[in-house]
Amino acid sequence: MSLFTLIKEDFKTIRKKDPAINSNVELFFNYPGLIAIVHYRIANKLYKKNFRILARIIMGFTQFITNIDIHPACSIGRGIFIDHGIGVVIGETAILEDNITIYQGVTLGGVSLDKVKRHPTILSGVVIGAGAKILGNITIGENAKVGANSVVIKDVPANSTAVGIPAKVIQKGRIQDSSAINKLPDIDAQMFNYLLKKIEILEYKLNKNYKEEESQKEKLKELDRIYESFIKTIKNN
Repeated sequence: MSLFTLIKEDFKTIRKKDPAINSNVELFFNYPGLIAIVHYRIANKLYKKNFRILARIIMGFTQFITNIDIHPACSIGRGIFIDHGIGVVIGETAILEDNITIYQGVTLGGVSLDKVKRHPTILSGVVIGAGAKILGNITIGENAKVGANSVVIKDVPANSTAVGIPAKVIQKGRIQDSSAINKLPDIDAQMFNYLLKKIEILEYKLNKNYKEEESQKEKLKELDRIYESFIKTIKNN
């Protein structure tokens, strides 16, 4: 596929995946992810032809204007959508297949200083939530989902969902809505909910001459349900 065809397809991807776009003019002024990808396409071609310094200069300029850091040597497939994009980092040996959605603040980073494959491989159809860090030479399987702010240091199977620090697989099997990042469970919210309920009960005991009233019994039961839900969420299926 020619460079021009790839870039033309990148423009179409925004139209297809972002409901917020209203005109073609916005593509040039409101989509740093698109600018970064287009510049990467050019820099990657130059890098492969051994114009490596020029390629790095182009991506250095791109980082300055978009706040997105993509190494020109990485491999990025078709249909990539970087939404908002600020703070995205894609390392030198990262491999991204097709139809991947990346939200702002995502890092595809390395954990080794050796000149080896040290960055992740992201297979087709993956959705990576805002702020997620995927580190090392690991593989995120096809159509997998990575929750916001998760830190992934192990392989994630295809058609599964991983959340948390470090990330755990909490759901396996194909998700019907492949872009439903908003449907990922928020284990941090569940834990905070549990802690708030616990504090409420403890304050009542200290300040109100606590007795085993029916209302308090119900709150304790609710607290147990929240805790059980949290434990179930963080365990692997």
